[in-house]
Amino acid sequence: MSEERIGVYVCHCGSNIASVVDVEDVAVWAKDNLADQGVVVARDYKFMCSSLGQELIQDDIKEQGLDRVVVAACSPHLHERTFRNACDRAGLNPFLCEMVSVREQVSWVHTDKELATQKAKAMIAGGVERVVYHEPLEPLRVPINEATLVVGAGIAGIQAALEIADSGFPVYLVEREPSIGGHMAQFDKTFPTLDCSACILTPKMVDAGQHPNITLLSWSEVERVDGYVGNFTVTIRKKARYVNEDVCTGCGICIEKCPVNVLDTNFEAGLGYRKAVYRPFPQAVPKYPVIDTENCTYFKRGKCKACQIFCPTQPNSIDFEQQDQLLQVPVGNIILATGYDLFDARRIPQYGYGRLANVYTSLEFERLCNAAGPTNGDVVLRDGVTKPEAVGIIHCVGSRDRNYNNYCSVICCMQSLKFAHLVKERTGAEVYNFYIDMRTAYKDYDEFYQKVLEEGTHFVRGRVAEVTDAARQPGEDGKIIVQVEDTFIGKQRRIPVDMVILSSALEPRADSDEVAHKFGIACSANGWFIEKHPKLDPVATMTEGIYIAGCAQGPKDIPSTVAQGAAAAARVLGRIQQKELALEPIRASVIAERCSGCRICNNMCPFNAILFHEDRMVTEINPALCQGCGTCVAACPSGAITGTQFSNEQVLAQIEGLLMFGVNGNLANELVPA
Repeated sequence: MSEERIGVYVCHCGSNIASVVDVEDVAVWAKDNLADQGVVVARDYKFMCSSLGQELIQDDIKEQGLDRVVVAACSPHLHERTFRNACDRAGLNPFLCEMVSVREQVSWVHTDKELATQKAKAMIAGGVERVVYHEPLEPLRVPINEATLVVGAGIAGIQAALEIADSGFPVYLVEREPSIGGHMAQFDKTFPTLDCSACILTPKMVDAGQHPNITLLSWSEVERVDGYVGNFTVTIRKKARYVNEDVCTGCGICIEKCPVNVLDTNFEAGLGYRKAVYRPFPQAVPKYPVIDTENCTYFKRGKCKACQIFCPTQPNSIDFEQQDQLLQVPVGNIILATGYDLFDARRIPQYGYGRLANVYTSLEFERLCNAAGPTNGDVVLRDGVTKPEAVGIIHCVGSRDRNYNNYCSVICCMQSLKFAHLVKERTGAEVYNFYIDMRTAYKDYDEFYQKVLEEGTHFVRGRVAEVTDAARQPGEDGKIIVQVEDTFIGKQRRIPVDMVILSSALEPRADSDEVAHKFGIACSANGWFIEKHPKLDPVATMTEGIYIAGCAQGPKDIPSTVAQGAAAAARVLGRIQQKELALEPIRASVIAERCSGCRICNNMCPFNAILFHEDRMVTEINPALCQGCGTCVAACPSGAITGTQFSNEQVLAQIEGLLMFGVNGNLANELVPA
């Protein structure tokens, strides 16, 4: 007979649980059959997570003298904190509460009511056996460094940095490119308002570059992250620009005098040229140029130095001996806003990109119609002179396609509508939009669609099969032929055009896995950084103190990106203002006497929480870094690592409860093959 006084509470969750599990029967069964295990009260309630449901638990703790609580309801991931807080308010240590997930693990995965009810009983029995071994715990408290690291200075990173800096706290803003601004700096206009992209972005770039609370580290990359929430130490490599920023005035004479022209495959998407010493674009922040050592004549042959010879500053701004710098900065929180890569349209050879001259990617077209672009905003063919008379715009290139990316890239429909408007505005050409479905879901988006329809754009519903230059009919010579099935009329169509624009998918950064490992977070199967909860916590990650914003988390448009950057900043500011953070005490720990020093666990921790002391040949786990995942516990051959709240006694007791009542109720015969 157990000495504990345990209360069991079974939730109907409206009909989520009750439609498949006989909740009333489960509660009665628990009271009648688990008394020897210490159950003194068992109740069912429509919504246990409601304030009335929580009061029911609190009243029983006080009146029945409960010292353990088991709640059978939703996933602990969703409501464990809710019920722990209820216990805490009643004076019971919150870690003496155990949750059993009878929604996700029973009602949502079964249709047989009798079987589901029996399984719920077995799981509750396991929870009761387990909670007996729970121990009262206290949260770990760590101080919070006020400084924040923001990685990636596109619009999401800039917004996050400004929000925190405007609140009076220091920010380190790190960008791997020579200038901040990200992809938005490359765009011409933004949908649906057709604002000039540079006009709305540049003021924010300037604010970030001049803000007294922001240390801007462009042309820099994070090399290493040590520490834990509130106390990270980040090692940053500031790459050599070969330009002394303390002296340079940004006059641009070095760029003007440089004799080397290089095809700009980055900012100008391969449509224009830059010098070997360059600024990516006129409004770049910071204003200082950078020398491209791979193409600079001096670095290749030891000759030239035109940039240094003509530099008017004294002492000279050009420093060919400059070296990379390694900086170590202490921060309390980190926001990752590393953005996206564009799908390589060459992967779909039937669309002709890279083979047919006048097939463009979406980014190439953005630069083509940008007033600061290689053609000064003239929409012309590759010959630089001829304006197109007919243009085809293909949606979902690399998106919504199981061969490439099964997800929707969010922006493609609206981006393609914007392109249709710009082509009409600049050339008066006939425009054909080839789409699968039109998705214009947000504020003023559908109105923009209606506007483009009224402008005379042709919409062809169907996935394009092929883009070719093979003329077969009169009038097709010199044209690009778009072969498509028009699903509205049920016919194959051959549409001759002069230019094709491919609305390419947004993809995770090529190094997203490497970056995720460096910061101790995870990527989804598609490669995007994984949030803590897709609905209720879309900016936090499973690693405390690491937040994500913008397209690093998944495809999104500019308004959503800005909103998420601000949301991540708000979460960080909340942490900073707390001054210290209470961490969950469910952590792994090493029993030093049992540790053999085999180091098997050392490289297995996904959160880099394990240290090894060479002098004592003993492993140690940093409790502030540990997230309690249990990987090291399972790996240790000596049984020297234990998981708080997941001890061998607790896990084995839970299994015993499951098997005992599962077998008695014939559950094991149903679930385990003979």
